[in-house]
Amino acid sequence: MLATTAASTLYAAPRTRMTIQLDCGSIGVKATTPEALGHAQRHGFDSITADSGWLAGLSESELKRFLDDMKSKGVVWANSGLSVEFRKSDEEFQTGMKALPSRAAALQRAGVSRVGTWISPASDTMTFLENLKLHGRRLREVASVLGDHGCRLGLEYVGPRTSWSTRRFVFVHNMREMRELIAEINRPNVGILMDSWHWFTAQETVADLLTLTAREVISVDLNDAPAGLAVEQQKDNMRDLPCATGVIPVGEFLNALNKIGCDAPVRCEPFNAPLRAMAPEDALKTTAAAMKKAFALIV
Repeated sequence: MLATTAASTLYAAPRTRMTIQLDCGSIGVKATTPEALGHAQRHGFDSITADSGWLAGLSESELKRFLDDMKSKGVVWANSGLSVEFRKSDEEFQTGMKALPSRAAALQRAGVSRVGTWISPASDTMTFLENLKLHGRRLREVASVLGDHGCRLGLEYVGPRTSWSTRRFVFVHNMREMRELIAEINRPNVGILMDSWHWFTAQETVADLLTLTAREVISVDLNDAPAGLAVEQQKDNMRDLPCATGVIPVGEFLNALNKIGCDAPVRCEPFNAPLRAMAPEDALKTTAAAMKKAFALIV
């Protein structure tokens, strides 16, 4: 299937169903959703992140105008972040759950079908099993509401040893354990937010990726890692742009996902200080170039 979106003529990956996503927040660019749409068209991104709060505030006519504008610019929706705080107190969780139906309805009305969030890889107070039960119960509620509104939920594990080894009890931090959590949640609309950084720091392989189905991969993050550090020393807030160092084999990562028929949006989330120090246009241009370079490796 040939890609037909804005960036499809700009990178050499005509057989991929994945889209290059612009998520302004992840690269340190402040932008409203309409501004992000303009940035995406100008720099050749295929898809943009959806803000459920912003969408919920639109009238039917305002939404129609925006969707028409997206269509005219050849840009589609990528995913939305989860608005529910499920990692902390019951009170915070319940507050988020009360607002979730209206947020999910806004996503459905706009045609957004993917939602993503991350899982903390350790706890000071709960054992693995206690944490598994808590996450299973809470995220089952979340997934049920999202499923009622045609949305799938992608969960990201955090792979670096420096992230999960500093607290008392280790929790989910690799693909195998994520599948255990998904089984505990036991809802058909839950899958994985697959990140090249966490795949690499969890010391997983292409063979691991090939065990996935396209349906399991809700969305994708693409990053490289700083050179000169052992994998056990990599820190989650110090990443690099795709193809910047070659430490992470992003070409192998993308080709494996492409081989299973992945159709997910792919965003850059580098937590990179030099990128965040750039002027917005320079950051957008630099990110777009890195993502297109990575997608050109798909064969």
